[in-house]
Amino acid sequence: MTLSNDPRTRRRRWKAAAACTGLLAALLTAVPAAATPDPGDGPAVGREVTRDARTRAGAAIAAGEIPGQDEIVHSGNIQHLTNIPKDVLPGTNSDLAFQGRYAFAGNYDGFRIFDIGNPKAPKTVAQVLCPGSQNDVSVSGNLLFLSTDSSRSDSSCNSTTQPVTEKSSWEGMKVFDISDKRNPKYVAAVETACGSHTHTLVPQRKSVYVYVSSYSPNAAYPDCQPPHDGISVIKVPRDAPEKAAVVGFPVLFPGEGPDGGGNPGGPTNPGVSKTTGCHDITVLPEKDLAAGACMGDGILFSIKDPEHPKVIDRVQDNVNFAFWHSATFSQKANKVVFTDELGGGGAATCDAATGPTRGADGIYDITGKGDKRKLVFRSYYKIPRYQAATENCVAHNGSLIPVKGKDLMVQAWYQGGVSVWDFTDSAKPREIAYFERGPLSTTTLQTGGAWSAYYYNGYIYSNDIAKGFDVLKLSDRRTDPAGRIRLGELNVQTQPDYFD
Repeated sequence: MTLSNDPRTRRRRWKAAAACTGLLAALLTAVPAAATPDPGDGPAVGREVTRDARTRAGAAIAAGEIPGQDEIVHSGNIQHLTNIPKDVLPGTNSDLAFQGRYAFAGNYDGFRIFDIGNPKAPKTVAQVLCPGSQNDVSVSGNLLFLSTDSSRSDSSCNSTTQPVTEKSSWEGMKVFDISDKRNPKYVAAVETACGSHTHTLVPQRKSVYVYVSSYSPNAAYPDCQPPHDGISVIKVPRDAPEKAAVVGFPVLFPGEGPDGGGNPGGPTNPGVSKTTGCHDITVLPEKDLAAGACMGDGILFSIKDPEHPKVIDRVQDNVNFAFWHSATFSQKANKVVFTDELGGGGAATCDAATGPTRGADGIYDITGKGDKRKLVFRSYYKIPRYQAATENCVAHNGSLIPVKGKDLMVQAWYQGGVSVWDFTDSAKPREIAYFERGPLSTTTLQTGGAWSAYYYNGYIYSNDIAKGFDVLKLSDRRTDPAGRIRLGELNVQTQPDYFD
């Protein structure tokens, strides 16, 4: 059953329900005191929640404050066009990239290519089995890039999982030739220090630079020992991708001591992740600018020299941010939205007890010019709908919706669904549309929900961890002008300058 409800009505109803019943107040039993993100953003499946929390969540579902199990609800200005379930690749669905009429969907077991020429009826073009979490995916020209951030027996697509302590353990970047979309060919592999959790492309005419974000959540990783305060930079010749190689490891957090210069985390800053690398970087090539979400730090840096990026400013939020996860620039590059992945994506943090400022987005204005630019905090944004005790929910991957003069964003919140929101006034962000499903389970906290939600050529595409590939259509005067913008390629972490 699909319900269309005005988001303001649902917000009032759910806030009232929380106030009257203490909805989900006990759920912090599922949230660790300090964020300890899983190496692959893949939270544990089947975690039992407390009996009291199950009772409260069940009562809330029965009362209609939270959607029923697998029930779809959305605001009246969003239409759910279709869902394509998982097929050959059973693993966790991850990130998305786009080129022409194709969407590329990452999965911990490989990647899938969809023909989205007809967004109402996407067709599978290819499914490539190549296990290795988290298979973050990007495309540029005839090349596809895939991140491997799990210990593998070798660099092949036939590799097996092995202990990180094995000397032969392999992690890093894989490169495929996608000139034939129906038959991608594996052409190169580049091992990188601490693997590749995510990556970001900085395209050039003859080559592609790849910024590899990796970090150490676990002291057992032999090649992730602190200080690991930088990023690997790979250069990939377009005409000879087999010659791809690491060309540098710029240190973004220089400092004295065994841990380098990043946020020390606990016990100095309780509940905050120690900075031992970056989780994700977004670049704005036309502005020679980048923003990094780096565990305990948010940074702004120049990429005028792509092999030697230079940090301009650095910020921390040791009160409300546990794990700086990703970044998005505004249209004019005068703001940055940073996300906090409280609980590593595996906890139920969209509840009254956690509150509106933790596991949220942080909106920062960029002030000043050149190397004197500063990041200035303005506000937090979090979805206004409480989720069940059994739903992992926190701020995750999103993209701009290109409307000139406005700052509009669509964003995934795991089982919190997909939120469309306006941060044109960076001090007063507000939601304008949403789509979500009810919990996968009413008894256990299970992995699910939207990993990524991106706007591309008139539609929203979402890769749901458990349910598959979703296509949504926005019908709203505030977002309709974006339908006139057409891109030939979109990697969200390589953010386009839509209007210049």
